[in-house]
Order: sequence, then C-alpha cells, then structure tokens
Amino acid sequence: MTVYTTIDSPLGELLLVGDESATARGGTALASLSMPGQKHGAVVQDNWIEDAQAFAEIAAQLRSYFDGTLTHFDIEYVTGGSDFQQRVWKALETIPYGATTSYGEIAARIGASRAAVRAVGTAIGSNPLLVVRPCHRVIGANGALTGYAAGLERKRQLLDLENVGS
Repeated sequence: MTVYTTIDSPLGELLLVGDESATARGGTALASLSMPGQKHGAVVQDNWIEDAQAFAEIAAQLRSYFDGTLTHFDIEYVTGGSDFQQRVWKALETIPYGATTSYGEIAARIGASRAAVRAVGTAIGSNPLLVVRPCHRVIGANGALTGYAAGLERKRQLLDLENVGS
C-alpha cells in the first residue's frame, strides 16, 4: 500500500511517499522524497493514502537534520532503478555530511570509466530520495554547483546547512 504525507521544511514542502509493506522494522519504507517543481518528482496519485503517522520517525529525522543536529539518516527505504543507478546511489550514501565530491569521483568509486561521467550525472539526477541520499553533495570537478533536480538554490541551501563552502 502506498502512503504519503507532506512536511514543511526550509526548502519548501517535502512530499514523502512510502510503502508500508516493504520494511523490516514494521514502519514505512521511504520510496520517494521530493519537492515542488522538482524534475522527476513524485506526484500524489488517487489510490495513495495520506498517513502522516506512517512517516513520524522520518519526519523527526528530517526536522533534526534541518535543525543542524542530525548528520546521518537512519531511514529504511525502497527504491527501484537499474543496477547502474543503484551503484551510483550507493556511492552517494558514502559522501560524509559537510563534504562534497565530483561526478568523476563518483564514477571512479563505482569502477566506471571517465566516459561514464555523463551517465553518472543522469543517475544522480534520477535519485528519488533527495536530502536523505545526499546527491546535493556532488559538485562539478571545478567546484561549481551543477545539476540538482530541485534547483541549484536548494542545493546551495543544503550545502550551507552542512557548512560546505562554495
């Protein structure tokens, strides 16, 4: 059963979508976290059920993150994606709070060639779990902010929250 809720954040309203049957811990596994205007963001469907309580723990962690007191999420999630996307997304999870890396470094971490950097960028852009899977920590090789499905202003806000210099 697909459930959803929205929560307010410094980035605007966040849409959390989950699957109640896909978790080992007895809660809701997060399938998507998206923002208004986001490329490839989730859109509430007629057959989804609104259930804020199902996301109580996830919402609490997000509030702590935005308050600056949480640096690592402990959230159960489900996600589709190709094998390549899953390798890229797993590499995103290794980027520490307050740090950045480049698209080329992500390609190297997963054993992809330099020619695969564009494919890595596409996989990062398809990340369905903004904020909790920290694609905002990936920047251009020259240090420039590039590509963020929810917009570069939000990427800058997240990096500023984590005290990452520009």
